[in-house]
Amino acid sequence: MQLSLAVLAVVAQAAVTTASSLTPPVLPLIVRNPYLSTWLGNAREAPWSKWPMFYTGEEVGLSVLAHVPSKGSVYPLVGKPQDSLDKNEGYNVHYPEYLGHNYDASTTNLTYRIDTGSPAPIEITVSFLSPITPTSTLRQSIPASYITVDVHGEVPVNVYIDIDGRWVSGDTGSQLNWQHNAVQASDKKPSLQRWQVRRENELHLSEIRDRAEWGTIHFTGPADAYFESGEAGKVRKAFASAGVLGNENDGELRAIRDRSPVFAFSKTFNLGESFKRTADSVTFTIALIQFPVVQYASARGLTQMRPLWESWFPTTEELLEFHYNDHAAAISLASNYSHQLADDAYLSGAEDYVDIVALSARQVLGATTFSGTPDNPILFLKEISSNGNFQTIDVIFPAFPFFLYTNPRWLAYLLEPLIEHMLSGQYPNTYAMHDLGTHFPNATGHPDGKDEYMPVEECGNILIMGLAIANSLQYEGASEASSMWSSQGSNPPVYSSESSGFFPLNDLQVQSGIAHQDGKWGGGIAGKNLAKKWVKRSYRLWKQWTGYLVEFSLEPANQLSTDDFAGWLALQTNLALKGIVGINAMAKLAELTGHDDDARYFKTIAGDYVAKWEEKGMSRDGTHAKLAYDWYGSWTTIYNLYADAQLCFHLDGADNSSNTSPGFVPRHIYQKQSVWYHYVRQKYGLPLDSRHLYTKTDWEFFSMAVTSKPVRTEILESVAKWVNETVTDRPFTDLHQTEGDGNFPGPNFFARPVIGGHFAFLALQRACGGRAMPGLSFLDDVDQKTLQAWYDTAETAAVDFERPTRSRYAGDEL
Repeated sequence: MQLSLAVLAVVAQAAVTTASSLTPPVLPLIVRNPYLSTWLGNAREAPWSKWPMFYTGEEVGLSVLAHVPSKGSVYPLVGKPQDSLDKNEGYNVHYPEYLGHNYDASTTNLTYRIDTGSPAPIEITVSFLSPITPTSTLRQSIPASYITVDVHGEVPVNVYIDIDGRWVSGDTGSQLNWQHNAVQASDKKPSLQRWQVRRENELHLSEIRDRAEWGTIHFTGPADAYFESGEAGKVRKAFASAGVLGNENDGELRAIRDRSPVFAFSKTFNLGESFKRTADSVTFTIALIQFPVVQYASARGLTQMRPLWESWFPTTEELLEFHYNDHAAAISLASNYSHQLADDAYLSGAEDYVDIVALSARQVLGATTFSGTPDNPILFLKEISSNGNFQTIDVIFPAFPFFLYTNPRWLAYLLEPLIEHMLSGQYPNTYAMHDLGTHFPNATGHPDGKDEYMPVEECGNILIMGLAIANSLQYEGASEASSMWSSQGSNPPVYSSESSGFFPLNDLQVQSGIAHQDGKWGGGIAGKNLAKKWVKRSYRLWKQWTGYLVEFSLEPANQLSTDDFAGWLALQTNLALKGIVGINAMAKLAELTGHDDDARYFKTIAGDYVAKWEEKGMSRDGTHAKLAYDWYGSWTTIYNLYADAQLCFHLDGADNSSNTSPGFVPRHIYQKQSVWYHYVRQKYGLPLDSRHLYTKTDWEFFSMAVTSKPVRTEILESVAKWVNETVTDRPFTDLHQTEGDGNFPGPNFFARPVIGGHFAFLALQRACGGRAMPGLSFLDDVDQKTLQAWYDTAETAAVDFERPTRSRYAGDEL
């Protein structure tokens, strides 16, 4: 076993650092929060064939050029700056050989070769780093990314990069204000310079076409770089002719579309034998600084929320200097995460899973913004592209495996503003709210109680996630932690003051020579006590939401589930299971806090309900779950079965050899659903249910995590095939057709954080102290005679579902 893991680690590192096996249509470039979100929209083509884009598909001005003096030629690398370069005697426009891209969880690399007419061509890599640092919340909170250009060759090369005003507004008629200056954060000689670009008249806490209309872009480079601003064509032509910029600032402030002002740097690399250097690099950073970041109806009223990073860096200049000089540390921490992620993903049994989770990670965090203070950190989230809701519980829920695997404290920071708001009495309903606000960045709540109606959905979601957080705090050794990074660092201090919050960041530490890292998350007696204290603070809410589920979850009334695009439906089988699992989660929360009577009561109710649920929800022949109790001739994925395993309910009674029916949800439900998925899977994956041929990838991964190994591999291979062949042209969509060309089915979802659900298998690997996956071994241990009988019955039944069943009463009862 030791040898195989070592081999896997070597292979994983090679895959991450040299090549990626999948070819998605879109790749992340600068993805840090809902407003700092720039993507390569033509990832299967040359990067100079289109402009980079915002996640909506609208163009963003970002261009990179290389200039080779010995050839008198300029080469576009990123964007379409060549459109500004007319035929000119002073230069030639040529195109490099594009060697392709590779990516990991934090980095996208684009690599090129330029023929110099000599045996040694120039090789250039443009690297985009938005570091994911699970051991450093401080770094993760910084709204900035790195662009590094690495050059290898034996002749001098000049590099050019520019941005335009579309980084700060969705309206090209917006008047801009810009300036160029040194980054002066101390008495030392400045080592950095920057462009500052913003709207002349900012519209605080407002959006136009999903772009923020307030905030300043800080485009930073080294002090020895050349700079220039001005009309795009003039600036680029000047560089193409001379290979350097003129250190001039166009003082005629104007609108984005008025003679297209750009803000540029260039860097000269003197390479070759005479310079005794054949490789060099330059790094630039792009940061979006906003004050405030959002407004939030907290317990003290509507509050303008400041960025979390401000607590450690009183000025923007100090932040920019730290971030730029922290590049090596950021690379180290991000690489640690990417390599471990690859190692863990390989254990799924499907090699393509490594690329899928790597592609998903930045997209999840790209929907978030860190706020609050080190005493009480908060993580805000935008429901990107579907409707823009703020802190939507049923968007956090599909993403929660990512946070459990990466850093459970971030999941706690996501739930904190919801719990605070509802504890303060600002939400009038007895069930959990759907979201904190109709549209990000304004979390003004729903004092009228008229948020989107998903009562069973949201109560089940928040109870499941609440227990998941409590469980993540309770472990002994490092191998039992729900995230391998949770156990790093020293024990946290004793939290004696509730006013400081339950999960402060006041104990930042130095680990492996890198400062500003989080302390240990939970563990031991301290972790159990902290979990108990956290649950007790909101116990009346947990119990209130559970009371609602006791009354309404077994037979859900006509309402929406999280899949609201599919419409209202009564008696939803999968939704009912979520509510029932939520009741069982409350039994565990009550047990943790010493409410023994409540624990017994809710456990009894949950056990009674799950037996009735099976009677109502499974088809008459027992092959599969129905979409709704009374929808005969239907089927559905039971993705909420994942919560049963993630919360370790499937292990209940498993240690007792005399227990013939261990677990909460019966094992045969898992086994038969796994068989069923094999027969209803389509070319590009597992459809959501029998109504349509579209799928939700987050729920696919929830479902596949609790299937047999062969079925899990089948589903992963189908998703990988879709990634390679889909015609969708936006960041990773979680809703697509499983047949045809794999396109959007309408509505068009993209760039949403719900694809944190792709981490479902990874989170389950570490759940229950590492016992969750071995506890599902019964999925692969069915005797061949029984398994063949199930397959035969399921195959016969699945024939009736060759086309989606949209009529509630179509077909015979199954």
